[in-house]
Amino acid sequence: MEVSWFKGDHSKLVHLYRDGREVKGEAAPEYVDRTEFVREAIGEGKVTLRLHNIRVSDNGTYQCSFKEGNFSNVASMDLNVAALGLETQIHIQAPRTDGLMVECNSGGWFPQPQMVCRDSKGEVIPHSSQSYSQVGAGLFHIKMTLLLSYKSQGDMICYIHNPLSNEEKQINIILAGECLSGFGCQ
Repeated sequence: MEVSWFKGDHSKLVHLYRDGREVKGEAAPEYVDRTEFVREAIGEGKVTLRLHNIRVSDNGTYQCSFKEGNFSNVASMDLNVAALGLETQIHIQAPRTDGLMVECNSGGWFPQPQMVCRDSKGEVIPHSSQSYSQVGAGLFHIKMTLLLSYKSQGDMICYIHNPLSNEEKQINIILAGECLSGFGCQ
């Protein structure tokens, strides 16, 4: 009997189980010491592979190939990796003649998140700029800048949403009256 797990189009071997034991040294380097073949239900025709220390690069389609004697079968599945941001920072720049500059930064997201800020009435506050970057591990960083006019009133909430997991984080920003009056924040 042979059970092999591949990522994508059979180009990357993830794990190989042959003749009752795991075959070491043939898996792609990025999967070495991160896979575990679960044998408990093999008699029922169920083969399971556990992948530990999930990375953004693990996102994608996997195929399991089973062969025993004249019988063979292939199953495929998608692994969707999602990361909910790690840190969020708010920077408020000193008042300018045209209003107050608010910058919201958040990193550690996958896939690319969506961000929107709303005022105390629930209305969307238009951003003056929005940018994304992706770091070496594949995680996204988002930066949104808002220019609040001095006639803006009350608090605001910025929502950062993961479109895959449907989870979101929200940041409440409480603006004191002095900040919006044009006289400076204390």
